[in-house]
This record gives sequence, structure tokens and C-alpha cells, in this order.
Amino acid sequence: MRESLFETLVGLAVVAVAGFFLFFSLSQRSDASTADAYDLIAKFDRADGVSPGTDVRVAGVKVGTVRSVKLDQQTFKAEAVLAIKKDVQIPEESAAQIQSDSLLGGSYIHIQISGMPENMQPGSKFEYTRGSMDILGILLEAVGGLGGGGNGDAGGGSSEEALP
Repeated sequence: MRESLFETLVGLAVVAVAGFFLFFSLSQRSDASTADAYDLIAKFDRADGVSPGTDVRVAGVKVGTVRSVKLDQQTFKAEAVLAIKKDVQIPEESAAQIQSDSLLGGSYIHIQISGMPENMQPGSKFEYTRGSMDILGILLEAVGGLGGGGNGDAGGGSSEEALP
């Protein structure tokens, strides 16, 4: 009986700690940060790893989040709406780049600030963007290039010829 009571108390403590961590993590992800923000638009060839809530950073500091991501039916590019904090002004001709946060796959949008004196207005589009890189594809290409293959090609040829 005593063992059963002890196991029950330990179980309740574990559930309470898990509940605390769940509450804490959910309270940190509030949408209040996007309520007092203005929108900028960035179009990317590839937007792997970017979804609503993804961080937008300048010099490593979070200045906003991604509000939405959709496919532009005219250009067939990924269109991301970035919610930037109102107290952060982004100069015109700044660039938006999707960067990898780690090897485990986390991504964020980095804004490379330009030296222009005028700032982007709400609803403005980034003129210069760079989408995400297919790291797995690059690694497979590099490893495949090391093998040399049996066709006399040292791996430097175009892979487009092999596509159907």
C-alpha cells in the first residue's frame, strides 16, 4: 500500500512538472508580437522550413515573425508575409534570406540591412531575396562527385542530362 501511494505521488509530480513546462512554452508563443507590427512581403524560389511563426532576424536579433506563407500563382514563388515590430525600421533595398538555424533543420529569415536612407513602408516587397538551400541535395551531389562513376565523368558534368 505504501509503495502504491509513493508511485502515485511521483506520477502526479511528473504530470505537474510536464504541465508547467507546457504552460510556459505556450505562454511564450503569443500572437501579441504580431499585433503591434507592420507587414513586409518577400518572395522566394524555395521556402523550405519557413512557416507561420518562423523568426525574422536582423543581426541575430528577433525583429518579427512570419505571418503567412503561400504560393504566388503568377510567379510560382513562395510569398512570405513578414510581421516586423513597429519600432524596427527596415531600410529600402535590404535583402531577405532564408537561413538554416542548425543542421537539424530549423530555419529563420535573416534581413541583411542596406545603407539606404529611406525605410520600407508597410506592404512593401523586398527587391532582393535568397531562398533556402537544399543541404541534403548538396551533400548527395558532393558525395556522388567523389565516387567518380564508371562513365569517365569525374562528377563535374551537368545532372540535367540524366533527368527524363
